[in-house]
This record gives sequence, C-alpha cells and structure tokens, in this order.
Amino acid sequence: MSETRRPGKGHFIKYIFSLGDLFVVNMLFWLTITVFPTVTRSGTPMRELWLLINVSYLPVLFYTQRARHELRAISMERVMRTTLAIVGSHALVFLSMLAFLGITALGGKAILFYYLTMTLSMPLYRLTASAVLKEYRRRGHNFSEVLIVGTGETARRLYDAMQTDAGYGYCVVGFFDNNPAPDFDIQKVMPIDTLADFLAHNRVREIYFTLSGHNQALQRVIKIADDNVAEFYYVPQLPRTLTRGMEYHNIGHIPVLSIRRNPLKSSLNRGIKRAFDIVFSGAFLCVYPLIYIPVAIAIKLSSPGPVYFRQERTGYLGKSFVCYKFRTMKVGASSDQATRVDPRKTRVGDFLRRTSLDELPQFINVFKGEMSVVGPRPHMLAHTEIYTQLVDSYMLRHAVKPGITGWAQVNGYRGLTDELWKMERRVEHDMWYIENWNFFLDLKIIVRTVFNAIHGEQNAF
Repeated sequence: MSETRRPGKGHFIKYIFSLGDLFVVNMLFWLTITVFPTVTRSGTPMRELWLLINVSYLPVLFYTQRARHELRAISMERVMRTTLAIVGSHALVFLSMLAFLGITALGGKAILFYYLTMTLSMPLYRLTASAVLKEYRRRGHNFSEVLIVGTGETARRLYDAMQTDAGYGYCVVGFFDNNPAPDFDIQKVMPIDTLADFLAHNRVREIYFTLSGHNQALQRVIKIADDNVAEFYYVPQLPRTLTRGMEYHNIGHIPVLSIRRNPLKSSLNRGIKRAFDIVFSGAFLCVYPLIYIPVAIAIKLSSPGPVYFRQERTGYLGKSFVCYKFRTMKVGASSDQATRVDPRKTRVGDFLRRTSLDELPQFINVFKGEMSVVGPRPHMLAHTEIYTQLVDSYMLRHAVKPGITGWAQVNGYRGLTDELWKMERRVEHDMWYIENWNFFLDLKIIVRTVFNAIHGEQNAF
C-alpha cells in the first residue's frame, strides 16, 4: 500500500458536507429577506423563521446522509436528482409548519424566490463539493481498504471498476481464493484460510465475495466478516450486459432478483422524456433553416444528388423506420459503414461527418416520435440481423427509442464497428443507459455530446 494513502479522519467529511448544506440554506434565506425587506418589517420574530428554516432541513439531512456520503461512485445525475428531492422535501416541511403556525410574513414572492435560488444554488454546491471530495480521495485521503474473495472474471471486473477512478476511494489490499485462476496477475493471492488472521492485523472493513457455487466458502467468509465486524458484500457472477439495474423482491421469505430494470416503462418517465424531445427538437427545427440552406447548397455543389440520405434502420421494439441524414457520399455508393479514409465520401460530406452535422436532420425523426434526442444509436437493418446472432442482449437495446446521441457514443463507442468487441461494448453501454435512465442523465449526455463535437472526436468520420 502506498505511503501517501491516509485513511484517517474520513468520517469527519460527512459532517463538513452537512454544515455546508446548512450554510447554503441559511445564506439563501438571508439573501431572500435582504431582497424582500418587508419580511423583517412584518412584526414576525425573525428568530422563529430562522429556526423553522433550519429545523425543516434536519429530516432531509438524516434521510440523505448515508446515500450522499457513503456511496463512493458519485455521479452528476444522482447528485442532481437527490438535490431536487431535498429542495422539494424542505419546501413541504417548511410550508407545512408556516401554515400550522399561521405565519404569513414571507409572502408568495419571497417563498418563490427562496426556493428558485435554492434549486439553482444547491446543485452547484453539491457538484462542487463532490468534485472536491473526489480530488481529496485522489490525493490519498478518505479511502476505504477492501478485500476481494475470488480471482475469476467477476473479481477482475470488480477490481477494474474500483480502480477506474481514484476518486472513488477504494484500495484493494488483498485477494483470497483457495483455487486462484491460473492467469490471475493483479496481486498475490492468499488462501481463504488466512482471511481471519489478515483481518485481525489490518484495518479492513469491507469484503467483496465474487465466487459462485461455493456455499461452504460463502458461509465461512460471512462468519469471518461478522466476527471481525466487517461489512460483507456478495457480487453475483453476471454477464457485462446485466448492470446495476436489478431490482430486489420478496416472494414470502424468498428473495428474488429481477435482472432487468427499465425506468422508461413508467408512463410518467416516458411522458417526461417525450415532452423534452418535443420541446428540444421543436426549438431546434425553428432555427433549422439557417443550417439547412448553406449545408444544402454545399452538398449540391459538391456532387449531384439529393440533400438528404434516407435509410431504413431498426427502431423502437425492433420496428424499422426511415432515418434522415445529410448526404455525405456520392450517389450510388454502397451503404456500408464509412471508414476513416473512404473514397465514397465527398469533401463536404467528410466535413459534415467529422463535425457530426450530418446527424442534425434526425431532429425531424425526433419530432415525429420515431427517435429520441438521447438513446441507443439506430443501426442498419443488416447489422441488426447479424449482431442479433453474435452479441448477447443485442435486441434489448431496442426497448427504448433510438437516439441522436447516446451513452455509448459519449464514452467513445461510436463510428466503425469493424471488430466484434466494439459492438459488444456499445451494447453494454446501451444496456446501462436503459437500466439507469433518468432525466438528468439525458442532460449530462447532451452536454458531453456538445463538448465532444466542439473539441472533435477521434471516431467521427
């Protein structure tokens, strides 16, 4: 273990974050009564209002403290979702107490101003604080020492996930397996018989069990974890396309896992996504002529033929639809995937592809309801037929509408799929998106897409 890693004093972080939350709440209330001075002249004792503002936040703090501070894989969409829930909960508690006590000093405008500024300020504070915390962990602080039982593929994937970003704060200090995989070369592997002695001499409080079909070993490790007051986590052996979207149920006293989760099965979530698609694509189509006219002229001057390229692609629930793109190739060229140096491309078409401008007509598909702004990219019918046979869970990516951009694309899996592993990774990312969809994830993907388009993408050709 590196000498620069320091596990001490990490438990103080949650209190620092909580104080920061309360600081934001109080500063925004101070700003509100400054902007609306009639509140202080209403005759209502200000001490009562200050007390109510803080008391209203305490239940929220108790509810969110574990999720916010102990979940190490912090994501922007989780922070945004939690923040809005907290603002709504605070408003419900605070307004209920005002009504119960008959306090009307604030007035509707002041209350609206307070919660609007909180809705804007709290996410900014949380995202900034989360970024600072991750950087603090990257410098070797507030890390959690963990053990992994097993050396198979699941153990490797778990280790890779923990090491993806040092900001998660995981430090794997040992692997235990009585029959280690012959090609395992991450760390020295110790027998499970030595696990209890290792825990007795090291500050490890988390054990991850990745073995499957080893009931005796499982029971033994659970007992060792209990005897040493260590947290035990069971990691099931599942394929890559099964992500963290599983749901837990009970039938009587028997635990049951549902391996597929699709938030867009909810009518409310589908309504939110469709409303956003209509507003976003409608707003874009209002200014679309300003882009279409110069692009259409350039396409016509570069080579004879239509402005649009129309192609049948696989859409929602496997149904085909006509997908629109600006034409980037010579008329009559084959419709196979473009390569980096492709003689079929026109000079204008090469520019349109590198800047992703050729995809803009797909906002018409979005407005028509055939696509969404964000979702798995629609593939050619021939590709669907081929990859359905080659890639597990391939057709499940059509459980939602295809998108102009997607989670796979912003993570580098766009463009040419000349090797099978590229399509496998794309499907893996598409399934993660489907099982973890939320509105803020869509916003995150859109922002990253714009950022990538401005800076250029290696696989855009």
